Amino acid sequence: MESEKGTLPMNEVYNPGMNVYSEIYRKSLEDPENFWAKQAEILTWYSKWNKILDDSKKPFYRWFVGGKLNVSYNAVDRHLEQHRRNKAAYIWVGENGEEKIVTYDGLYRRINNLAKALLNLGIKKGDRIVLYLPMIIEAPVAMLAAARIGAVFSFVFAGFGAGALAERINDSKAVLLITADGGFRNGKVVELKKIADEALEMTSTVRNVIVIKHARNDVNMVEDRDIWYHEIVGDSHTYVEPEHMDANDPLFILYTSGTTGKPKGAVHSTGGYSVWVASTLKWAFNPDEDDRWWCAADIGWITGHSYIVFAPLILGLTSIMYEGSITYPEPDRLWEIIEKYRVNILYTSPTAIRTLMKFGEKYPQRHDLSTLKVLGTVGEPINPAAWKWYYEIIGNSRCPIIDTYWQTETGGFMIAPQRGLGLPPLKPGSATFPLPGVDPAILDDAGKEVRTGEKGYIVFRRPWPGMLMTVNNDDERYVKTYFSKFPGYYYCGDYAVKDEDGYYWLLGRSDEVMNVSGHRLGTIEIEDAIVATGLAVEAAVFGKPDPVKGEAISAFVVPKDANADRHELISEIRKRIRADLGPIYVPDEIRIVKLLPKTRSGKIMRRVVKAVALNQIPGDLTTLEDSTSVDEIKSAIEAFKGEAGGE
Repeated sequence: MESEKGTLPMNEVYNPGMNVYSEIYRKSLEDPENFWAKQAEILTWYSKWNKILDDSKKPFYRWFVGGKLNVSYNAVDRHLEQHRRNKAAYIWVGENGEEKIVTYDGLYRRINNLAKALLNLGIKKGDRIVLYLPMIIEAPVAMLAAARIGAVFSFVFAGFGAGALAERINDSKAVLLITADGGFRNGKVVELKKIADEALEMTSTVRNVIVIKHARNDVNMVEDRDIWYHEIVGDSHTYVEPEHMDANDPLFILYTSGTTGKPKGAVHSTGGYSVWVASTLKWAFNPDEDDRWWCAADIGWITGHSYIVFAPLILGLTSIMYEGSITYPEPDRLWEIIEKYRVNILYTSPTAIRTLMKFGEKYPQRHDLSTLKVLGTVGEPINPAAWKWYYEIIGNSRCPIIDTYWQTETGGFMIAPQRGLGLPPLKPGSATFPLPGVDPAILDDAGKEVRTGEKGYIVFRRPWPGMLMTVNNDDERYVKTYFSKFPGYYYCGDYAVKDEDGYYWLLGRSDEVMNVSGHRLGTIEIEDAIVATGLAVEAAVFGKPDPVKGEAISAFVVPKDANADRHELISEIRKRIRADLGPIYVPDEIRIVKLLPKTRSGKIMRRVVKAVALNQIPGDLTTLEDSTSVDEIKSAIEAFKGEAGGE
């Protein structure tokens, strides 16, 4: 490795060569009709489309117009007609070490039995159902059973509280809720049914609740409303004919938070979304038939929808599913599972990587990770220091890292190295190049393209099959959020830079930007620089109002060495940032904390850090993983009062 931001040398593992990628990418933009017609053959269709793309009502794009298919059939049934009937679809691992292996045939039977139960409850095509489930096999079964009969599902992350669940039930007007008695996290039971009962007191549309017996904790079953899953599905096998769905019938609604206002319900299609996620997984990771794929995300987020359920099953892969914390009971849980189940491809988040970095190299070195051949990251830009640790320690300097940029709204990967089309030399921290059909640009505030090396807003100039169809119940918000800032372009809400080699560097949300003495500085740049010093595990940076500078840089830092002298640590971090980025980037305040506020999915909640630090109301805390992190911020502020510069 030349430097932390240099180019990674290639070797025989990478099969380098951009010729295939360049040609396919060119065709995808020059002749999209033929390109997507051919790509759609990754699915089995009941009847073909009469038009690839209908853009007559921009920006409400519709793909594969008139085509008929069923996603449940594509994910399971068709594999039974081939050699995959007895192949493992999922290897499920519980936090307590329990395991289940479910074949494609076993998954097929479970899906049909639940689909029949749903029909018996009066659920029909177009009805909305909400899933509030832990990481268990019944989660993909419920998603695919809904898809089989044409019901639209909305999966609510099991870490959300009653208010958030109620809000999503109400917005989707769900008539059915599927939940579990409880789930496991850090050795404790999360009482999901109890939370669901509280949520249902704030709703009026749900007629029935199906409850899966998983944690075996005591629950309250409401007569004439609540039904045990095992009783309603029974033991005998039944068959439900898959509903012939239009390509533009909605498949699911997934809620994503905005910078303001209530969560947005991103509505994804049946046809375009399925083509997109299967294609992008193949292009980016190029999994082999016998590979064991582990997307170590939660099924309740878009990463889980796309790359735990739909794409892997459409491609006929074997996936690992894990319920529990990656640091419980020991910080080697991830590595233990990789070794035991001989995982070949690991796809996880930079937050998870940084968390595991904190425990050092001894934990991964306890385990044989030699089966790994590809690594991936998702959820946020990965800082070069974490990239290097992931590559060298986990991948033994031989596994390419597929750094993927995308969003809930995009459905699947948009910018990423593409192992299936010929990997470029990798640059730690860069998502590299756009996938076929993706046409990005980087614009300034006036909507003009910036010069090479200049920061701007990343946008997409043309539609792609996996994009959201609209915001549930709010077409106006769809247009305003994604197409009003730069008319004619899809606005991502993120900053990016394109370097002299054409590589894209994502710099975080455009609303996570500070104006310091006239300089627009991304919080992610400074956070990366702090972690890159090797003195910190994590950092949260925000702009604090300043009468002279406009905004002063404030940083809360989790040190690598909890026993380090605070004053020396702060001084050294400042010194290194000054040397690396320049004096304008040096934080005015650096405060040392033991932990930072994070969502249950592991993302740092910078808005909470900022609000608490500025003595403001932090807003919605339903996704907060650990409430003591807020007290930690308050304590740090009190401890540093009266000390110049936060020291």
